[in-house]
Amino acid sequence: MLLAGCGSAQQLTPAVATPAAATLASATTTAERSGSGSLRTRPALVGRRSAATARIPPEPSNAAASFRFQASGLTPALRQQLSRTSWHPGCPVSLGQLRYLRITYWGFDDRAHLGEMVVNASVVPALRRVFADLFGARFPIRRMRLVDRYGGSDFASIQADNTSAFNCRDATGSSRWSEHAYGLAIDINPIENPYVYANGTTTHPASDPYLDRSDVRPGMAVAGGTLVRAFTAIGWGWGGRWPPPTDYQHFSINGR
Repeated sequence: MLLAGCGSAQQLTPAVATPAAATLASATTTAERSGSGSLRTRPALVGRRSAATARIPPEPSNAAASFRFQASGLTPALRQQLSRTSWHPGCPVSLGQLRYLRITYWGFDDRAHLGEMVVNASVVPALRRVFADLFGARFPIRRMRLVDRYGGSDFASIQADNTSAFNCRDATGSSRWSEHAYGLAIDINPIENPYVYANGTTTHPASDPYLDRSDVRPGMAVAGGTLVRAFTAIGWGWGGRWPPPTDYQHFSINGR
């Protein structure tokens, strides 16, 4: 099966069922499998898609949903788009070191959707395994779009409960590069999995119901749960294990 879209078209290989995927699927909790997980408010999309951005292929048919994963280099149109928002000269990686991914995932509506992500080329094989495991376990993801579609704003992307990876920015509350600036970190369902300050608060009001991490609901990252297990299996660290402030949405190659 070929997908049309950004990057050269590539043959997409269905995920092969593995014991790890089967284990994750069987370990998925009822809370992770069910429920609407709807937000209090419907966040507005910040910024409009550039006319230069290649057309996104249609969503996969839910009747025959299967896992698909495509990785390709950045097209000239994508390079231009990222250069206006999430990348700039002086970033710790070049545009040539990044890859554009198209990934099928399960939404909170229990339907398969086609998402997009930009990551470091070095982590593509490991992330193929992670998202194959999550798809096999039907772990719900709200949406998966480039942070560039939110004007490069991390705040706006979080407000939209958007799962994303590359963004050339400093770490929160720091002057050093975030692992996102290298394409070596991913934030998953940031409303359900908030960044929590030492005083127990978070920036986005829609995340307030998720400050109680003992009340496990769909899309949440919890110790021993599907999401954390999938990233632990490839050796990535989880911000949910940090001492306060704690970043439940954050997964990175080195745990930072």
